[in-house]
Amino acid sequence: MIRKYSSSDCKYLAELFYQTVHTVNAKDYTKEQLDVWAIGCVDLEKWDKSFSEHYTVVAVENGVIAGFGDIDESGYLDRLYVHKDYQNQGIATAICDELEQSVRADKITTHASITAKPFFEHRGYKVVREQQVIRGGIPLTNFVMEK
Repeated sequence: MIRKYSSSDCKYLAELFYQTVHTVNAKDYTKEQLDVWAIGCVDLEKWDKSFSEHYTVVAVENGVIAGFGDIDESGYLDRLYVHKDYQNQGIATAICDELEQSVRADKITTHASITAKPFFEHRGYKVVREQQVIRGGIPLTNFVMEK
């Protein structure tokens, strides 16, 4: 089930984000990179504000938050994360379908991780450019993609 975000979800989404990055993305990034990407303590107030300003949805399976994603009105798909135990079950696809249909933008853009790049390519996104994002002095590779 996909539903709209509520502020009471924020701490659960922060935990899901941390766990997903440190498990699912571990095949494509070093421990050092994972540690600067998801340090384990996000500013919940800042995240809640961002989620509330964007169109944010949460996927719930058997009462458990299985994933989430958000997009802004310009068509920038900011975050898309699926719980490690709910990978490859169509959850990211359902979230993306909902997010992409919610905006009236000419194109949808995202900054996809190495891990997420094939998923977005399968959805028809094209790589605009590869980039290095520096977090805590550590470079992380991702891809600016658009559809």
